Amino acid sequence: MMTARRVLVVDLDGTLVHTDMLFETFWAAFAKNWATPFLAVRSFARGRAALKRKLCELGAVDIASLPYNEGVIGYVRRWRAEGGRAALVTASDRTLAEEVASHLGIFDEVHGSDGETNLKGTQKAEFLEERFGHEGFVYIGDAAADIPVWEKAEKAVTVNLPRAVKARVDALGRDAEHLVSRVPSIKPYVKALRVHQWLKNLLVFVPMMTAHQFNLAALGHSLLAFIAFSFVASSVYVLNDLLDLSSDRAHPRNRNRPFASGTIPIGSGVWLAPLLLLDGLAIASLLGESFLLVLAAYYAATLSYSLYFKRRIVIDICLLAGLYTMRIIAGATATGITLSVWLLAFSIFFFFALAAVKRQAELVNSLPKGEGQALGRGYRAEDLPLICNTALAAGFVSVLVMALYVNSPAVLELYGYPQALWGVCLVLLYWISRIVMVTHRGQMHDDPVVFAVRDSTSLLCLLIILAFAAGGMVL
Repeated sequence: MMTARRVLVVDLDGTLVHTDMLFETFWAAFAKNWATPFLAVRSFARGRAALKRKLCELGAVDIASLPYNEGVIGYVRRWRAEGGRAALVTASDRTLAEEVASHLGIFDEVHGSDGETNLKGTQKAEFLEERFGHEGFVYIGDAAADIPVWEKAEKAVTVNLPRAVKARVDALGRDAEHLVSRVPSIKPYVKALRVHQWLKNLLVFVPMMTAHQFNLAALGHSLLAFIAFSFVASSVYVLNDLLDLSSDRAHPRNRNRPFASGTIPIGSGVWLAPLLLLDGLAIASLLGESFLLVLAAYYAATLSYSLYFKRRIVIDICLLAGLYTMRIIAGATATGITLSVWLLAFSIFFFFALAAVKRQAELVNSLPKGEGQALGRGYRAEDLPLICNTALAAGFVSVLVMALYVNSPAVLELYGYPQALWGVCLVLLYWISRIVMVTHRGQMHDDPVVFAVRDSTSLLCLLIILAFAAGGMVL
């Protein structure tokens, strides 16, 4: 490729980075301030460039952790090594563009939207023609909006273009080069739904099982409740991933999540989250108004957790425990089964323990990196002993509730030999103590429920618990 001081113009969004800086700044701002959508609408009234400038001011983005397209970076480096010049020209705000250029150190000049002019499409094409002359530059872009620019460029270099847009570029009659850094796949979208987390929604079957209501009606209603909760939960996971882009990219495992890594465009999450929510609510409506209200309350509580409470100490654990328990309440509402006070009390303390273990794991994982607190949370390193004790105390209280239930008159209505349930108490004492110890040693997955499903010892404990419960019924 003969460059001889020719200019290579590089786009930012979707080209140099596998993301869109407008969405990046919006979600970064929204994670800090719930009023961001209202502020964005007010700024948008003055134009897209004004919106970008406002979001840039509200939402600081960690430039170093962005998902860069290494193929494009390599292309620019080779261009400059052969004597060419490179310019970063983007519709994103110039402030962000300058930060990116400073971080990479591979551009000779930088241009971007300035709060008044949105440097995109025709406006970008006119700007580049005026600055570098007609066909005086080679342009790397990634979208149909770049076609006016390619019309004025000497050569078109495309990045991950859809087939239809690629054909339009080829029809321009320009020398064209098509770069492909990722192949479209449904797998990242499935990963974004976090299907493995749907295991938590099996809690909707608990009221049916503990009340021994093993009939087709209860099973069918519980199954519909499970599906509805799964869709709504996935909607929340997508939204949470968008709000946690910066913290996920700083996490050793979470940085591989689809939105954080750029394998799914952030814009896709904007429609995916509401679509999943509407699907879940539509299914929930089949189970009646009461269940629909419970599911709506669950979504509202989860949304408040994602936007605010997950960064507040203690109340975040309370809310997480409540979200688990709401699944059980939803199962009872869907089937018309009256919830036992014993089940509610056990659930609150047991899931409070698991939520505390989750925070304990985050703190333990942050210590080797020298971080003073868990990223995106309100807990500091010195809080670790207290969080550990909180997990143990809540877990042991849940076992106490179970022991009191075994000695209550209510248990005689469901079990012929309730003394077998003492075995359940012993196994729970062991499992809770072990899971806190495993977390203390840094061997815990961030989510204790997911860890338990993959842990052979935890699965064995579950089988033993089921055996004791079945023994109490049979005997």
